Amino acid sequence: MTVLDHRHTAAVPGWLPGATAPRTDPAPLLPDTAPVRVLGTPAAEKADPALLRELYRRLVVGRRYNQQATTLTKQGRLAVYPASTGQEACQVAAALALGDQDWLFPSYRDTLAVVSRGVDPLEALTLLRGNAHTGYDPRASRTAPLSTPLATQAPHAVGLAHAARLAGDPVVALTMLGDGGTSEGDFHEALNFAAVLHAPVVFLVQNNGYAISVPLTQQSAAPTLAHKAVGYGMPGRLVDGNDAAAVHAVLGEAVERARQGGGPTLVEALTYRVEAHTNADDATRYRQDEEVAAWREHDPILLMERALRELGLLDEQLVQDAADEAEALAARMRAEFHADPELDPMSLFAHVYAEPTQQLREQAAQLAAELAAEAEVHH
Repeated sequence: MTVLDHRHTAAVPGWLPGATAPRTDPAPLLPDTAPVRVLGTPAAEKADPALLRELYRRLVVGRRYNQQATTLTKQGRLAVYPASTGQEACQVAAALALGDQDWLFPSYRDTLAVVSRGVDPLEALTLLRGNAHTGYDPRASRTAPLSTPLATQAPHAVGLAHAARLAGDPVVALTMLGDGGTSEGDFHEALNFAAVLHAPVVFLVQNNGYAISVPLTQQSAAPTLAHKAVGYGMPGRLVDGNDAAAVHAVLGEAVERARQGGGPTLVEALTYRVEAHTNADDATRYRQDEEVAAWREHDPILLMERALRELGLLDEQLVQDAADEAEALAARMRAEFHADPELDPMSLFAHVYAEPTQQLREQAAQLAAELAAEAEVHH
């Protein structure tokens, strides 16, 4: 990178000693003018065939997972489910780009990424069922809880990554956000801290075009969201978010760069939320059928199938195995969620504080007394 720091050069016209000035050449930080693509391009021939087949399998299983979770929500078995249907390439590629020692910081729409990270598919839905806390052990899976507040997981990722770097651990944190999250203060604070601290973090923005019902044109005037990286002094990358091989390649490079001490990267993945925002949303009120149809022709599974067939890597056995695995998962989800769980009301107070406050202890004692009295009545 070309350093233009005026304090180390003989003369920079117009700048006085000690004054603020452009210190780095912004050109190397700028994203490509077009999204990075692999599938359907000559780059696909150089891709690892085993990786492409694995991405296909995960896409098929992930799509079925989204469909079944959406159905369970309509049946009242889940309180809410923000489906990532259409965005599965980002979900599975993000998880695969990380090593076992790394951490994932997901948003509420990234349940499939959590599952792809190795968390049990049913445990990953616990929070959205609304009857318990996170549902999985974040430490065991190195996956933070699903974050419902927009972008608040981004500073958490920076803090963990910075602490790991200070400790000498080769850990990278990858945090996932939507385009709406880039308008939140936490997003900007996280990027600034990450760049200044040179933290090993990768920010993955899944730009699906809408912050619930607000189109991107009404929340950002930036050339692309990836361009926002330049203002903080980190590289911005633009990638086709429905091209699983491209997303995996770009994120893999960013993760390795961070692990080698290169600092943070902001990746914008262009994708599309085919379903409504959640089961509480009517997407027909703010977007046209023609728009959705165009993106269905750019579906991540469709793109992968076409590429695999062109490369001679998709046989009927792989198609059948992936379909069978997907249906087995869906059947397990139905069996589990159609049974009412046995809940412990006292678990409400667990994991709120490392040391419960006096008020929390009083509330727990009051509930315990009420439960005991109720049990005595029914004895």
